Amino acid sequence: MIQISDLTLLRGTKILLEQASSTIYPGHKVGLIGSNGCGKSSLFAMLRGELHPDIGDCHIPKNWNIVSVAQETPASDRCAVDYVIDGNLQFRRLEAQLLVAEETHDGEKIAELHGLLEQAGAYDMKSRAATILDGLGFSSDQIEKPVSDFSGGWRMRLNLAQALLCHSDLLLLDEPTNHLDLDAVIWLERWLAKYSGTLVLISHDKSFLDNTVDEIVSFEHQRLISYTGNYASFEKQKAERLRLQDLEFQKQQTKIAHLESFVRRFKAKASKAKQAQSRVKQLEKMETLLPAHAQSQFSFEFFMPPKLPNPLVKMEEVQVGYDETVIIDSLRLNLVPGSRIGLLGRNGAGKSTLIKLLANEKQPMSGDYMTSAGLRIGYFAQHQLEFLRPQDTAIDHLARLDRKATEQSLRDYLGGFGFHGDQALGKVEPMSGGEKARLVLALLVYQKPNLLLLDEPTNHLDLEMRYALNLALQSYEGAMVLVSHDRFLLSSVCDDFYLVDSGKVEPFNGNLDDYRNWLLNDNKQNKEQEKNNNSLTQTSSSVKVDRKNIKRLEAQFRQSTQHLRKTIKSSENKMNDASESLSQLEGKLSDPGLYEEDNKDVLKSLLLEQAELKNKLDEAETSWMEAQEELETKQKAFDEQAMVD
Repeated sequence: MIQISDLTLLRGTKILLEQASSTIYPGHKVGLIGSNGCGKSSLFAMLRGELHPDIGDCHIPKNWNIVSVAQETPASDRCAVDYVIDGNLQFRRLEAQLLVAEETHDGEKIAELHGLLEQAGAYDMKSRAATILDGLGFSSDQIEKPVSDFSGGWRMRLNLAQALLCHSDLLLLDEPTNHLDLDAVIWLERWLAKYSGTLVLISHDKSFLDNTVDEIVSFEHQRLISYTGNYASFEKQKAERLRLQDLEFQKQQTKIAHLESFVRRFKAKASKAKQAQSRVKQLEKMETLLPAHAQSQFSFEFFMPPKLPNPLVKMEEVQVGYDETVIIDSLRLNLVPGSRIGLLGRNGAGKSTLIKLLANEKQPMSGDYMTSAGLRIGYFAQHQLEFLRPQDTAIDHLARLDRKATEQSLRDYLGGFGFHGDQALGKVEPMSGGEKARLVLALLVYQKPNLLLLDEPTNHLDLEMRYALNLALQSYEGAMVLVSHDRFLLSSVCDDFYLVDSGKVEPFNGNLDDYRNWLLNDNKQNKEQEKNNNSLTQTSSSVKVDRKNIKRLEAQFRQSTQHLRKTIKSSENKMNDASESLSQLEGKLSDPGLYEEDNKDVLKSLLLEQAELKNKLDEAETSWMEAQEELETKQKAFDEQAMVD
């Protein structure tokens, strides 16, 4: 186990941790949380052996293999799949030794090395690497391309794939979802559910933490405080503690009343659509958990736009793409004040292309595209961080938008985004990614847009800033279009989801759980289609096959895989039952009265039931996935054998 005892950790003269203690047990999955700059990454560096305690001890078993994600990727000519395998240094070392042994004809050494390579998983190394790359969004063509062909975000995916491929006793992941889309995040959750080692994860994605970890270690007042359960459980425990102590609680009453009005208003107009009901639940959760965020340094609101014309944007039969390539065809979309749209779809399907069209960064290739004369666009995308002036301060950037504003009013405004005191006068150049993202958001909000376009706005933002953004978006009066892998944000601010797929943009009649199921089923269908296509190709190029023999083999195959089909069906039923029970249980947990002192035992019982249901859901998903993969493997082997026979 990892034992941290009376640890003091400094960065320069700043105390990050003081007399902090914590224990992480083997096989546990731990979420490490805290505000930006509190010391999470420094603690990771200490676990990797790159930093040493200033005072105290940090004990890690000596025989543990520690793996983390590399932060830099050279512009290599190595193809992507080979680059990922290169991360397994033990395998490459054995491979090199085998080459030497074969050149010297050392038979005994060759036999020994083949045994070691088998233990290291050498003979399915490439297929495992390809599977991981597929899960992270790489196509079969892309995995053969050189690393130098990929952008920075895709290279970070390659580094993540390296870490996942390696055997590890301790896996350290620092914001692994920052460069992933929602599909890849869902795949990574499933992969981590099967991971048997010890996981320590830094993330500001609430849903990802909820679905991945079973313990939270929180940086609080330079100490490490441990909480049992996932992030939602941590929030409830912290909220209960703050209620009992009445710490800062009264300051939250205005915000609670503010959010209550949105819960009531949305309930009144919400249909029975799944996404609408999901949003009601998320709003009620936020209302209950506000005290857990009482001490947040972030607090801001969107201003009322000067004009709210209706419609803001109208599109009929619009085509958009790059050069002569059409990415989205026959697009019909009306954006009116109050539209809250979340875009779903695979990586590369066209979500960001649609956002760029709305932001006037791309022009339609054909069709009718009409905008109102009073349209004011607020566009947030990661590349906009590059347009900040490195030598200017936060106040300099804001003052250019409003020459008449006083310095004090600008300081007060920037304080809501975490730029307090002299921080508002510091240059942009040394700012972290999170600070730059907060500044771009501050500039966007100040301009009072009536159409808000958000493309992955939460990248680099910590949990408290994400919560403040979520709260601010509840009162936004204009139209909003959002692309995000943060499911908590999607489900709590979006009234409607649109699916971007196969060149079309159409309403998605479901919530994010339905989208996850759609992904799983679509992946299954794609694999079956690819398998069928391969089978047809083989058939057309082979000799005539004995039909009676094939029927006999098919009957044997169905008999031999019957147990797998039963397992798949049973797992699907268990997943549905667990999801339904969890939904009902979360409704109970949203009751504010549950967190009163008299109901402490009831709350504890419900939290234990929630953890048990989540475990059942994870087990059912794992069982479904393993059976599905085994069935597909057997199907492939059967198809190949049938062609031979």
